[in-house]
Amino acid sequence: MEGNQYRQAAGAIVNAVGKDNIISATHCATRLRLIVKDKDGIDEKALLAIGLVKGTFFNAGQYQIILGTGIVNKVYGEMQDMGLNVLSKQEQDEIVKSQQTGVKRMMRMLGDIFIPIIPVIAATGLFLGLKGCVFNDNVLGLFGLSSSIIPDYVVILVNVLTETAFAFLPALICWSAFKVFGGMPVIGLVIGLMLVSPSLPNAYAVADPGSGVSAVMAFSRIPIVGCQGSVLTAILAAFVGASMEKKLRKIMPNALDLIMTPFLVMLGTFLVVMLGIGPIMHVVELELVTVVEHLVHLPFGIGGFLIGATYPLLVITGLHHTYTMIETSLLANTGFNPVITLCAMYGFANVGTCLAFFVKSKKQSVRSTSIGAMLSQLFGISEPVLFGIQLRYNLRPLLIMLFTSGMGAALLSVLGIQSNSYGLAVLPSYLMYIYKGSQLLWYFIISVCSVACCFVLTCLFGIPKEVLQEDEDVKGGIPVESDSGKPVQETMQETMQETMQKSMQREMPEITSPATGTLVPLNEVRDEVFANKVLGDGFAVDITDGRILAPVDGTVAAAFDTGHAVGIRTEEGQEILVHIGIDTVELGGQGFRLCVEQGQNVKRGDLMVEVDMDYVKGKGKDLTTIVLFTSGEAVALKEYGKVTAGERLDCLVNG
Repeated sequence: MEGNQYRQAAGAIVNAVGKDNIISATHCATRLRLIVKDKDGIDEKALLAIGLVKGTFFNAGQYQIILGTGIVNKVYGEMQDMGLNVLSKQEQDEIVKSQQTGVKRMMRMLGDIFIPIIPVIAATGLFLGLKGCVFNDNVLGLFGLSSSIIPDYVVILVNVLTETAFAFLPALICWSAFKVFGGMPVIGLVIGLMLVSPSLPNAYAVADPGSGVSAVMAFSRIPIVGCQGSVLTAILAAFVGASMEKKLRKIMPNALDLIMTPFLVMLGTFLVVMLGIGPIMHVVELELVTVVEHLVHLPFGIGGFLIGATYPLLVITGLHHTYTMIETSLLANTGFNPVITLCAMYGFANVGTCLAFFVKSKKQSVRSTSIGAMLSQLFGISEPVLFGIQLRYNLRPLLIMLFTSGMGAALLSVLGIQSNSYGLAVLPSYLMYIYKGSQLLWYFIISVCSVACCFVLTCLFGIPKEVLQEDEDVKGGIPVESDSGKPVQETMQETMQETMQKSMQREMPEITSPATGTLVPLNEVRDEVFANKVLGDGFAVDITDGRILAPVDGTVAAAFDTGHAVGIRTEEGQEILVHIGIDTVELGGQGFRLCVEQGQNVKRGDLMVEVDMDYVKGKGKDLTTIVLFTSGEAVALKEYGKVTAGERLDCLVNG
């Protein structure tokens, strides 16, 4: 009977999506992932009405159907028998990449290059902000002090913290880009360090007429200088070097490959960059920075409005990674970043949209979506708002958000507000302005006004009639009436009471932390499916060590070949999923070593997975590890904070 349930669900999913519409299918620990010809041709209402389907969304070229651990693989198995083109996750990712051409392909490439280094730049921005506060004579004057009392060694140590990332920025970019282009990252790192070698004339010093430093002339006509702050030069150097390396490895004898390939790659790339690419790209980049600065400072905030109103559209189309390259160049060459200040207003406007839908909607499903999307947006994740609300309802909420974002950006442009970093959005973004009180104050005032303005305008003009009506036929895929004929709310209450009575008779397992790191609430996880508890309640660990241990005693119910997730069934009947990272299934198992197998008995503290954290983070993946009770228990930790692997958790579990 159970097999029929999964077979019927698989058939219903294929019918709703369209068999001819499915190019390929695969799955991860919780979701069915489809590549489709036309996502607009999918009957989403029919999908949500399927009992096993907990939600759907489209992301990264894939239509994802949320089913849950233990269910998704069974439904997928039934779909295999229906003659569909089923692929491994790695094969499907290659299809997604191959389908992206032109601008989209370039944007994905830029995103892959910059995402791994954003945390470093953001952290440096925080150091700069703290330096601006601590070393500020106005701040110190409040305590009767001045910056002259700060010892020289403290100044030196703080300068190391605030200057290193930007001084060696080309090395960081070259290292990351080498990985993206298929080369050996350590070669890219060394080439990047060569570009900013102290033996070369410093590019900033050469640009300063009063420094007395001039370029070294090669062949009496080619200026040779360092590539400090040159983002484009580092990317092109990585492209040249990685391309050269791949070609050399195909023809180099094995006995010479270890030494001669890196030697020729480093020599050839360095000469090409120093004598050709470097001087040209430095001029191009400075002109680009000048153009952007002129746009930002157009009179009456016109440039700010254009950037603020169009940036959300770039996010929707995936073209926003271009701004990351521009922001990096601005920071490296000027020390400030006005662009992210203007772009940030759309995040605050999104919060206003969510609040308006939460307050005005009478549909419980819409209210739940709104509050979940708002919590995600507060920490910089905008896709749930963009795709779950603004693009879903007649575009009015989107147009109001674009207008509000543009107006907020225009005001910031007129006032000359600019950050000293990037990579932080909405609530964390205030940290980028603490370097100066007036900057922080105006940014705070305008951001709050953006939330309020978008909230009011959306309430007045952006709420569609369909969300002002009570649910009639379907609520999130659950019928209003149950099979017994009772209202579903009444039936659910009875079911919950029965479940609670059963759970009171059931002993709960002792739980320990699966890894060393920091415990965080589930609703702070940067994945809307986990954060909204679609698949169950639980908690998460922001891990600092790659050893993932069993949090409970039990039997391994699911051990995924990719190593990114392990399911455990306890003797008491709980089903617990340990999911390592966000979208780490896309790595196809690379960076993960699975140490258990399905059916194996495990004890608390047994090693389940070893993670190469440097590799996985280098691929831009978030390694927050989720412990999810997929059997329906409500879970709460009494305390969050630092934790070590195997440490007992004070955890309340109610069935």
